[in-house]
Amino acid sequence: MPKHGKNYRKVVESADLTAKHEVEAGLKLAVEGAFAKFDETVDVAINLGVDPKYSDQMVRGAVSLPHGLGKEIRVAAFCKGDKEAEAKDAGADIVGAEDLLEKIQGGWLEFDKAVATPDMMALVGRIGKVLGPRGMMPNAKTGTVTFEIGNAISELKAGKVEFKVDKAGVLHAPIGKVSFGVDKLKDNLRTLLEIVNRMKPSSAKGTYMKAVAIATTMGPGVKIDPLTVRRFLEA
Repeated sequence: MPKHGKNYRKVVESADLTAKHEVEAGLKLAVEGAFAKFDETVDVAINLGVDPKYSDQMVRGAVSLPHGLGKEIRVAAFCKGDKEAEAKDAGADIVGAEDLLEKIQGGWLEFDKAVATPDMMALVGRIGKVLGPRGMMPNAKTGTVTFEIGNAISELKAGKVEFKVDKAGVLHAPIGKVSFGVDKLKDNLRTLLEIVNRMKPSSAKGTYMKAVAIATTMGPGVKIDPLTVRRFLEA
């Protein structure tokens, strides 16, 4: 088992991490326990009552958080013609087609997200094995394959978060930085949870949000009582 540092152990010892907390109390506990010298990211993990091996139970989408993510998102855009100017005007960090493909095939990956116009997807598909495992592959379901490429880039730059349930039925997503404070993180979390809740597959039976946990980059997970999530969303 990995050994944790003294700061991590101090947080664990000072808080009851076995208990399940109300949403706001859990957020506060996670933020107050942050100890790194850098501005840690705050992440949420949601264990959903779905079986992702069935396509009709796959939960995947994107959401624009009201306070963004507190980090600069570097965007690569695959497009041609007048869409190149649109992408550049929207703030894309690099724009191209075959030339961009060759650059990535050569090992260049200095970007966080990729967008593409639909006519470019046959080209982008050649590097699917590179982009897919890194969560960079453009996808129509998350709005990153579109002819409205300027809007897609602007949304990513403003803090749009893509999410996808993994093979174990767990969905992971960032909701901001420790420096945001509890109130802004609460707004971002509520927005994310509302979207995920709305996306419950009709074929999913039983409890949908089975477990929720919040953690900072270096800190331990703080458990949230899933029974309090509904009250949080209705507040």
